[in-house]
Amino acid sequence: MPPTQPYAITIPFDGVPLPEQRAWYEECAQLGYTDLWSAEAGGPDAFVPLALASTWVPTVRLGTSIVPAFTRGPALMAQSVATLASAAPGRFAFGIGTSTPAIVSRWNAIPFEEPYKRTRDMVRFLKLALTGERVDQAFETFTVKGFRLGIVPPDVPPILVAGLRPGMLHMAAREAEGAVINWLSAEDVTRVAAEVGPGKEIVCRIFVCPNDDPAVVRPAARFAVAAYLTVPAYHAFHEWLGRGPRLAAMKKAWDAGDRKAAVAAVPDDVVDELVVWGTPEQCKAHIARYVANGVTTPCLAVLPFGLDLRQAVRSLAPGT
Repeated sequence: MPPTQPYAITIPFDGVPLPEQRAWYEECAQLGYTDLWSAEAGGPDAFVPLALASTWVPTVRLGTSIVPAFTRGPALMAQSVATLASAAPGRFAFGIGTSTPAIVSRWNAIPFEEPYKRTRDMVRFLKLALTGERVDQAFETFTVKGFRLGIVPPDVPPILVAGLRPGMLHMAAREAEGAVINWLSAEDVTRVAAEVGPGKEIVCRIFVCPNDDPAVVRPAARFAVAAYLTVPAYHAFHEWLGRGPRLAAMKKAWDAGDRKAAVAAVPDDVVDELVVWGTPEQCKAHIARYVANGVTTPCLAVLPFGLDLRQAVRSLAPGT
């Protein structure tokens, strides 16, 4: 990949106390990682690690991959985005998506209703609010009455929408500056990128394990694949991509409550398509295929199966 190619890594790093992550972030920047992107599920929130990184490593770009559209109200969402955009002017990108029923409803007690429209409406609201404009408007899924941000960022950050199938991908192209994609192969990117269209940023979370021992990597990776690809939205995504027949046994066992059988039913070739693994050189060559097929910002999510996490991060760096 060219030296100007964005090359991101997911933070914060698991098992490392937040105050101790400064040295990790600084080293990532020194190693050539251009971006640090956070996520939000059941661990740290998406904004605090990036706020720390904004002062610890003032040269890197920051992003969220992703923040759920449901779990903050519109005003609070605008406040959170504006605060981080003000702390890191010109180097923050905001990724937003529907999330899942488990996170939204079961964990946060919020109805998971009209996810497409909720995400679209939140993007439209943010586009107005982040300019400092007073927002007094009825959107299709919520109404905001008389809100105006008290902190207006010097630059409105680009907004990226997480998408799997054409509906969300088209919305990302129409309403936002790009898309966030994940859990797909390098070859799948060609089809997905075509739905987004030209001139848009495409951030892809890529699950990477720089270990070339299949006896270590595949069993652990099968569990991760099964946990994600049995979620209805992800299963439908892979049916659209053509993997439905190869995943049928996994889905049937999972739906029957037999998690062990579901994990065992994930085919080796599916693991090899969706999880980048091998020697560090093989992994970086594989990541380059994602870029060649349309990803503008590869964002590594390191799976340290059988490895020391910090050494894995070092071995995958573009400058090594």
